Amino acid sequence: MFDDDSDEQRKLKRNAELLFHLRGLLSDTELLTEIEDLRPYECDGLSAYKKLPIAVVIPTTVEQIQQIVNICSRMFIPIVARGAGTGLSGGALPHEMGIILSLARLNKILDVDPLNQTATVQPGVRNISISEAAKPYGLFYAPDPSSQIACSIGGNVAENAGGVHCLKYGLTVHNILQVTLVNADGELLTVGSLALDNIGYDLLALITGSEGMLGIIVEIVVKLKQKPPAINVILAAFNKTEDAANAVSKIIGAGIIPAGLEMMDALAIQAAEDFAQAGYPRDAQAILLCELDGSEERLEFESQQLCDLLNQCGASSIREASSSEEQAKLWAGRKAAFPAVGRLAPDYYCMDGTIPRHQIAHVLNKIGELSDYFDLKVANVFHAGDGNLHPLILYDANQEGEFLKAEQFGEKILQLCVDAGGTITGEHGVGSEKIDSMCYQFSDAEISQFHAIKEAFDPNLILNPEKTIPTLHRCAELGQMHVHDGQLPHPEIPRF
Repeated sequence: MFDDDSDEQRKLKRNAELLFHLRGLLSDTELLTEIEDLRPYECDGLSAYKKLPIAVVIPTTVEQIQQIVNICSRMFIPIVARGAGTGLSGGALPHEMGIILSLARLNKILDVDPLNQTATVQPGVRNISISEAAKPYGLFYAPDPSSQIACSIGGNVAENAGGVHCLKYGLTVHNILQVTLVNADGELLTVGSLALDNIGYDLLALITGSEGMLGIIVEIVVKLKQKPPAINVILAAFNKTEDAANAVSKIIGAGIIPAGLEMMDALAIQAAEDFAQAGYPRDAQAILLCELDGSEERLEFESQQLCDLLNQCGASSIREASSSEEQAKLWAGRKAAFPAVGRLAPDYYCMDGTIPRHQIAHVLNKIGELSDYFDLKVANVFHAGDGNLHPLILYDANQEGEFLKAEQFGEKILQLCVDAGGTITGEHGVGSEKIDSMCYQFSDAEISQFHAIKEAFDPNLILNPEKTIPTLHRCAELGQMHVHDGQLPHPEIPRF
């Protein structure tokens, strides 16, 4: 056993050895070690949690990444791969004993193949850049997170990102064919293929959404879609949030599958309208934003069917965008909702859970009860069509105890999602933020299986360690139990 002084000396020696090896491989612009240079990497989009790594490496080639991984593997140094840093679950939070491996400079679109409707891209390519490159061929890349102007495709694969059009076109996992990654031994692996089907286990689906824990993604082949011939965007306002929520199930139940079906409550509407001036009705308690696409004939039929349904569900007003400019304006309000809500309070805590569509009204009512209980306002913005909720809990981190309240509020929302038959994340991932909530959703046997998969890919546990999968000891400490009866749990929560 080492005493504190020798432990510290051993740590300094280890760090010095690591930096010696990295300096032999990387230039000064590819290796950051000064505190002021590390600060921009201390967190991702979840800025409530911050740590500093030993160093940040910014390689420019796949070969460099392999060599970096080899060095870290030999020395048991944790590696946290990072894309654009727009993640919202602390997935790219640094490890204090490890390095950040930035993929920002692997940012080339290597090929666009209009005949096979694919694009081959490096992980640092921005999401929106893929559609821009495919546009001359009448194609686009469907998954479009709200952060698409900034987020990178590598991070999208790692988190299985969605977006406003995932209802019809699917999540990232449905829109990629092949991924090349560097494993924990520094070897290059390819999972999936250019074919539409593969034999054996579906490792592509396993890698997608694995949050950097099974390998470091260095190349992706994505599917491209043909741009639809016609688009119609319809905005429906409601005087009751429950009516808007119930309309979602009615629309899908009628066989209408919109390209996008989004919902916002009163607080989110007012914030978005103040920020983006999208033309949203300020007096509405909720709005549904629905996009239909397809042939002109089908659009005419579905639009009428949709408007009839919305009227039956109690819509107070219905408006169809009359031009592509008006369509873009309506979507701009939804895309700007997160920054818009940021103007309502010094801080907000963005949650991400998914529920069955028919439970939306029930869950929103329960979130309202929790809002009263914790005395914190919440704005609801979400992908209603696939039941992916994004409650934004408003708080002030400068007020003692408020962040703790926001965290507890968020945890109760996630438990509520599980109780309603859903899950603790839809697209943001588990990361550091939701790791304890994994104990609520999964049994010990399931969590043990997750650990077995992790160890099969990463036996030394160096890739994004201590994220996503809790230890069984931690779950036992929390003492959480499964509750699947649809009832709001009522454990004792201290008042603040």
